[in-house]
Amino acid sequence: MSAEIKPNKKAIKKTKRKGRGNASGLGGECGRGHKGQKSRSGFKSRPGFEGGQMPLYRRIPKKRGIQRIIRTEFQAINLTTLENFFSSGETVNPETLYEKGLIKKRESYKILANGMLTKKLAILTFKISKSAITKLEKSSSTYELIN
Repeated sequence: MSAEIKPNKKAIKKTKRKGRGNASGLGGECGRGHKGQKSRSGFKSRPGFEGGQMPLYRRIPKKRGIQRIIRTEFQAINLTTLENFFSSGETVNPETLYEKGLIKKRESYKILANGMLTKKLAILTFKISKSAITKLEKSSSTYELIN
């Protein structure tokens, strides 16, 4: 096989030759505009820098009432989800929920009372709502909290 391997047409682009006269289209200011800090060589600026003006993130007032910056987010799992994904007598814990694709690995979750539960389940959870507890008692399911 003596076929030559060639790149597609328009795949190879010519490099822009800046500062080679006005006829080239990129002569004179070389696409940087007239004067100023951004036209100089070696210009670098950090994100949010506004040329010495007070930046936006410092002009906006601070939000009041935020005490807890670090807080744990809980993935909501409804009783209808447990009804659909689990059969009677199974245990609901982080490993089984992860295997069924309901939570991510090492993710905290909370059982909520949306829907009805008719199956008897053994539930191991991080948090559970009060209304979910009453519905679990009706279906004779048990629950235990994880620290």
